[in-house]
Amino acid sequence: VLMAKLGNVLILTGIFLTPFTYADGDLSKGQTLYNVCIACHGDKGQGNAPLRAPRLAGQEPWYIKAMIRKFKAGLRGTDPKDTYGAQMRAMSFGLVNDQAIDDVVAFIGTLQTTTPPDLIEGDATKGKSYYIMCTACHGMNGQGNSGLKAPKLQDQHGWYLYDQIQAFKKGWRGSDPSDASGVQMKAMAFTLPNDQAIKDVVAHIQTLK
Repeated sequence: VLMAKLGNVLILTGIFLTPFTYADGDLSKGQTLYNVCIACHGDKGQGNAPLRAPRLAGQEPWYIKAMIRKFKAGLRGTDPKDTYGAQMRAMSFGLVNDQAIDDVVAFIGTLQTTTPPDLIEGDATKGKSYYIMCTACHGMNGQGNSGLKAPKLQDQHGWYLYDQIQAFKKGWRGSDPSDASGVQMKAMAFTLPNDQAIKDVVAHIQTLK
């Protein structure tokens, strides 16, 4: 409660919060829980291309919490073809309750990495025209929007963004009617007509700061 009040004061006074001040949870317990995540996501949350594990450092806590809950609820990682999603779904059950999720996400909020994101080859100029459709949810600068449940896209690896758009188009994500935000994103993914369009929009996203 004290931290929440302090956070409100800092916001009102215009002071930017450090990552760990806006994620509820026990950092010490979260660090212990995160030890299991290191093999895929890295000790600094930098991500891992061979294991297709995204960068977590810098991502908004609300989104990480939402995705863990979707994995646990079977809204992600249940398609037999989604090998890496299935692996993450299995790992999500190690977080036995909401408090455990809050704890690990609080610790993830402290992670910082100097590893630059992997870029993807594409035409960023063409991608900018495709991205216009994305701005309503993800923002002009890819900053995300918690009210619309749209994640931050800035500083994410290009291969991960590409993979996830493909996952929506293939129906691995966003096919469950109870996953409202996923269903919406699945529909938007089909505005990208082919692989090159996906690469182009990702190339543009990776210019956003």
